[in-house]
Amino acid sequence: MSSRHDAYEVLAALRDRIETTPWHGERGRTALRVLRAHLNFAEIAGGPLPRASERQTAEEAGISRTTLRVVYKTVLKPCGWLRRLRVGHGREGSTWYLGDGGSKIPDCGGPALLSRFRSTQFPPDPALEEWTTPETATTADINYTVLGHLMGHDAFAHHALGSAALVIISALHQRPDQTVGELVGTSSVSRATTYRTPKRLADQGLVKHTGETWALAPRALEGFGIRLPDADNGHTTAPAQGWDKVAEQHGTWGVAARRKALHAAERAAYQKAMDRLAEHRSKALVIVRDGRQVLVPVPRPDEIPPAWHAPDGRVLNPVTGGAAADWRVASDGRLILITPSDQRSYDELAAAHAEALSEWESVA
Repeated sequence: MSSRHDAYEVLAALRDRIETTPWHGERGRTALRVLRAHLNFAEIAGGPLPRASERQTAEEAGISRTTLRVVYKTVLKPCGWLRRLRVGHGREGSTWYLGDGGSKIPDCGGPALLSRFRSTQFPPDPALEEWTTPETATTADINYTVLGHLMGHDAFAHHALGSAALVIISALHQRPDQTVGELVGTSSVSRATTYRTPKRLADQGLVKHTGETWALAPRALEGFGIRLPDADNGHTTAPAQGWDKVAEQHGTWGVAARRKALHAAERAAYQKAMDRLAEHRSKALVIVRDGRQVLVPVPRPDEIPPAWHAPDGRVLNPVTGGAAADWRVASDGRLILITPSDQRSYDELAAAHAEALSEWESVA
């Protein structure tokens, strides 16, 4: 980017594309939350190359690390929305690149990318003119700011209102007074789920039903349900008073706090392990000089004196003066053993090392 202004223009264009892209299915909506979290990081960083750890992203999106990895591998990475450029290490998060998804939509890749949860929905009834065409439109229309503000709250955890309610609220905030058919297109939620979800939100007093259309109740975005008179509404459930109360009613209150506490404990354990690893120095030779013990560290096995470096990258044998056939000097001065059983280049070895670090960090 030539300037910060150009970077923000790129991010604004990316945000517009995400808002109008249909994110089908539960996995697609979860991927939207992950992508929204990374865009938050990118806006703070001032460009499409944010740094963030898996734990940071999971907390921002309001999901688990396991779910985050699934949608990254099955939706965001193969569809060109998100790519990890550099694996994080220590206190430094991974470096990510935000793409625009190309010409693909989040359900790209065919059957292999379908959710592991099979639908229990009955097939469409032709007599009712159900689903003779694709259920959702090719574009969506949701309020991205609302989604980013609410997605991390316990009220929108998997076993509470969930991602479907999140995008429907975002769609109703973007354009009030929509019918179920219109919501199917603007929210990219299936027709059956769109029929169920506004009724659940109405039980909480968060939406109101007028004729054939739905709209957000006053102060709904603050989570304060207000019961409105409706002749067709036979619900007797008391409306929720705040998002915390919504989470309590669904048994998900405290999920985000427990997730953060778990991540904090994992970070502490990981840092403790790294500190112990740093303390594992090589054995040193102890000599006595003037009555004092002096430690003489032994050189690392993969480090050699500069005098042993040959101009062509080979290693000079200090005894014979010739070049050692099976050894090479890497660009950072470390030794590489080249044998018939291991002909990997230095870049391949470095990539394998980065992958091993990623695995170690995931376990830690």
